[in-house]
Amino acid sequence: MRHRRVTDLMTPTAVSVQRGTGFKEIARLLDEYGITAVPVVDEDERPVGVVSEADLLRRQTSQTTGNTAESLMSSPAVVAQPHWSAIRAARVMEQHRIKRLPVVDGDGRLTGVISRSDLLQLFLRRDRSIQEEILEDVLTQTLGLSPSALTVDVTDGVVTLSGAVERSSLIPVTVRLCESVDGVVDVVNRLVYEVDDTGGTAWEPVAGAAPHTMGTSAEAAAGGGWER
Repeated sequence: MRHRRVTDLMTPTAVSVQRGTGFKEIARLLDEYGITAVPVVDEDERPVGVVSEADLLRRQTSQTTGNTAESLMSSPAVVAQPHWSAIRAARVMEQHRIKRLPVVDGDGRLTGVISRSDLLQLFLRRDRSIQEEILEDVLTQTLGLSPSALTVDVTDGVVTLSGAVERSSLIPVTVRLCESVDGVVDVVNRLVYEVDDTGGTAWEPVAGAAPHTMGTSAEAAAGGGWER
């Protein structure tokens, strides 16, 4: 399975400013490029901070002095690496409550910017692409299952899994792997199993399935099922 990385989603040409760039120039750049923040870089193109719309507004409504990027910026800059997964970038944004991350290379130099809107592109993947990745990468290559053993339906990013697997322990693994596929919004689990290999005794009916005692795969296919 290949997860999209920051380098696949970022805007490679980043708008940036120098420490001495003035308030009005920063405001003009944010408006011209339709962005909410801009990295501040040093002479070697290494990010030293970020100036956001909130920073500009704070300057206008407080007693803060100084009108240059250096006096306005939030520092140090929170940055991302090109090899990061999209999920890791999203978590860093959430942790720091920011909308954009400067992306730096191995030398710490600015190479691009990734924003929340870039990450949302993952959820615009076509349903057919998601379905093919689950069938080929998750079921066939990772789990070694026949694609014909299970039915995978995808509608607006919601994956519905149905069919029978041999062992009960395969069900949570299959669901988790499908949840990790880029673009998946949710997974509806309607899988049943033939053998309970977990040693448990608690049984719960699969949503929408008729209760019955699990036995062979033929029985599973004949009338719904139960799961752990």
